[in-house]
Amino acid sequence: MSRRLYGLRAWLWQRLSAVFLALCLLVFVLYMSFNSPSSYQQWLNWVSNPVVNVIAVLFFFALILHAWIGLRDVVIDYVHSDAMRLGVLSLIGLFLLANLAWVARVLFKVMV
Repeated sequence: MSRRLYGLRAWLWQRLSAVFLALCLLVFVLYMSFNSPSSYQQWLNWVSNPVVNVIAVLFFFALILHAWIGLRDVVIDYVHSDAMRLGVLSLIGLFLLANLAWVARVLFKVMV
């Protein structure tokens, strides 16, 4: 596979994740504008809804993917030492995976 095609694929994934994130945020803002939960129990019922939970998981996965592609491109462009680049990308990857695990844990606790 050529490097140009690889760059196009990353660009496309980042744009698709941005569109998904924007749509989710728009739907969330509209929902909260017209049907905002007013008590803890209403919030818990709304967040416990399986559809909301799946969309939340997809939202955070898209957010992590979007962040990874953007940060990876910045690191590749501006960190010239291969060893330093590998170290920085590893730290970023671990940080993003830890955040994804934390979000999954929070959402799983809500479902149970």
